[in-house]
Amino acid sequence: MGYTLIEKIIKKNIGTDHVEPGQIVTVNVDRVMIHDIFIPFVADKFEEMGFQKLWDPDKVVLIYDHLVPASAVEDIRHFKIGDAFVEKYGLTHVHRSDGICHQLMTEAGYAKPGDIVFGTDSHTTTYGCVGCFSSGIGYTEMASILGTGELWIRVPETIKVVIDGELPPNVTAKDVILRLIGDLRADGATYKALEITGSTVDAMSVASRMTISNMAIEAGAKACLFRPDEKTCEYSQVSLSDVDWLYGDEDASYCKVIQYRAEELVPVCACPSQVDNIHPVAELIGTTLDQVFIGSCTNGRLEDLAVAARILEGKTVACKLIVTPASRKIYLEAIEAGYMKTLAAAGAIITQPGCGLCCGRAGGILCDGEKVLATNNRNFLGRMGTSKVGIYLGSPATAATSAIYGKITMPENIR
Repeated sequence: MGYTLIEKIIKKNIGTDHVEPGQIVTVNVDRVMIHDIFIPFVADKFEEMGFQKLWDPDKVVLIYDHLVPASAVEDIRHFKIGDAFVEKYGLTHVHRSDGICHQLMTEAGYAKPGDIVFGTDSHTTTYGCVGCFSSGIGYTEMASILGTGELWIRVPETIKVVIDGELPPNVTAKDVILRLIGDLRADGATYKALEITGSTVDAMSVASRMTISNMAIEAGAKACLFRPDEKTCEYSQVSLSDVDWLYGDEDASYCKVIQYRAEELVPVCACPSQVDNIHPVAELIGTTLDQVFIGSCTNGRLEDLAVAARILEGKTVACKLIVTPASRKIYLEAIEAGYMKTLAAAGAIITQPGCGLCCGRAGGILCDGEKVLATNNRNFLGRMGTSKVGIYLGSPATAATSAIYGKITMPENIR
């Protein structure tokens, strides 16, 4: 019997010839990520456990992204505790307002194909876009890793998702993952790995794959992995010969196989207030919007800004539009490409790279009765303002097109 992609990663990591779903194993952690919201809790727990030093300071990444720039006095406490932890334990990888943690982890090369990476954020599943087993954990687990370099896990079952064909010109990776979440439901992949394959996926950019792996947690997934290819290797700066073992075997055992024909997919939105409340955009046309948000670790990359700029070229938005690049690097590339000038000319409010509105900390929160169409990953009650804000999630194409009219509109073709 063959092995799934995540089983192969675990097998190699622990140096064994066989693992199977349900088995409890202790893995050697290749890298960890802590962001500013959780660093005080991690620091307290680490010292409470009695550790005197980090297992490997070079493998720890601290990223200030959720609370920057500070929007509350309490935020400063997180910065001071984080800075003290860096100084005391010799962290060598610290990012201050360089971008969103999940973008930086692959962009800066911290999460590589075949690695096992954990982070104090549920959307750590993002790094599966390059064939990395990555997953979110709590601060107690993180403190334990910081002291030991290890973590026990249960080998997850794997759901194989096969997508073949060519996507319609107004359908994107965001529509794909929203459709999958709608079909699986919010708990349909709980503690399971998703393995995404097929000719449609092969044609996707690494950025598009990131959109899918980022939102896998919304179906409860422990991880979401893609087989590395030439595009992955160029992005991650690794050799294909070093990662050619990273694929699911044909005779591997999957707990479920889901198949899609790309040509049958349509633009969709997640409707208030659950990510699995999926409806075609065609059913929502005319829904009045107070605001549109394009950004986050789901859809704040260069290709997303390019789509928005192309749609908004020469147009003026009819409602508030906030655009937030996922990283400083992407921000600069978008400026160089002229996307930012186009977006600004259309009336967009452009913010510094970071989590901002997505986590409801700063930069555009809404109030009772208002509606927002956003490209981020969650539309829970209170996520982007009060509990009476209606949050719709859609693709950058849907968001940009809708911003022109101030109401949900069928997205323009992007290919």
